[in-house]
Amino acid sequence: MKELVEVIAKSLVEFPEDVIVTEKQSGKTTVLELKVAASDMGKVIGKQGRIAKAIRSVVKAAASREDKKIVVDILQ
Repeated sequence: MKELVEVIAKSLVEFPEDVIVTEKQSGKTTVLELKVAASDMGKVIGKQGRIAKAIRSVVKAAASREDKKIVVDILQ
């Protein structure tokens, strides 16, 4: 899942070298933290959070196939 978030984020931003995805285990839940350059935050979040919501939906769908719970956090 980490690679999936990384590929999606890198395709959206202007500075793909600044995209960092870290994975943290919290009980049964996996938390993926996405960090991008400050100038790229708007591109990853989108108007009214639509792109962020879409990223979370894709990850949730992929995780449900593997019976996992994954949360995507977007950090600056």
